[in-house]
Amino acid sequence: MASTGPAAARLPVRDPITLLSLVVALLAVSAAVTGLLWGSRADPQPFITARGTPVQLNGDGLYRYDAVAAAAGQVAVDIVVLLVGVPLLLVALRGYRRGSPRGVLLLAATMGYLLYVYANGALGVAYNSLFLVYVALLSVSLFGFCTAVVGADRAPLVAAIASGRVPVRALAAFLFTSGTVTALLWLAPLVAGLLYGAPPAMLGNATTMVTYALDLAVIAPAAGFTGYLLMCGRPLGLLLAAPLLLLVVALLPTLVLSTVLQVHAGVPFDLAQMAGPVAGFALLGSVGAALLIRLLAGAGPRSTSEAASAQVQAVDPDGPSTPPR
Repeated sequence: MASTGPAAARLPVRDPITLLSLVVALLAVSAAVTGLLWGSRADPQPFITARGTPVQLNGDGLYRYDAVAAAAGQVAVDIVVLLVGVPLLLVALRGYRRGSPRGVLLLAATMGYLLYVYANGALGVAYNSLFLVYVALLSVSLFGFCTAVVGADRAPLVAAIASGRVPVRALAAFLFTSGTVTALLWLAPLVAGLLYGAPPAMLGNATTMVTYALDLAVIAPAAGFTGYLLMCGRPLGLLLAAPLLLLVVALLPTLVLSTVLQVHAGVPFDLAQMAGPVAGFALLGSVGAALLIRLLAGAGPRSTSEAASAQVQAVDPDGPSTPPR
């Protein structure tokens, strides 16, 4: 059966994934640079929310209508997107255009990461001059991610699972654990708020919990579903695991930068509030980075026997392969 993935030769620039990736890269750089250059130069402004809660708004710059802590966090996201997200996307695109299975996985990973970032931007950041840019990034990265996953050549991924080069059980265990922990951490303040009749402390000046909604409705279930696919030996599990792993890895520098910027902006933290989340995400990020590296390494060049086995299994690429190791 002929492969539906990228050919071994270079693909034309008009290839849909190439065009979508370049548009995402251009828009993401524009949004991140604007957020960094159009910073706050004024003192925070007091504000009373619709629920009667006093908060401090950033007061100036692109994120003037966001709370001080949220604005600092968004600046941290801009830095990570500019220094990590976009370079990874371009490296992945280069590999994809050369027909590399690693490039395909990394492209799915970076598209998925940027999709999550700009879903939060379009839905969660207070309306500002870049709203339409966030919406465009949400749209293009969504279609880019779907196209990358649907059009991926499954045969190398089937071979990687069958040969045991990819730590399928470790990946599944990590995704089950991280998805469960995320759900429990996010549900705790929401359930407490319902029981005590008070809004969650992290609501700030927002009217709803966008990040919590995305994580509980999409990320945590996706982690569990992907873990199940991996335990069934399905190559789709690898394509979905890559963006989830990259998201966990990118959270560590984002959290560290957010904390530093929030402290600099005057947001009160005690040592436990800073050390606890940083230590927790440092552990998750380290394990996630190790698994992502092993996943990309395992999807590399195959031996002749593995290639022949992959051709046989490619007749039903989404069907069960040999049991995961």
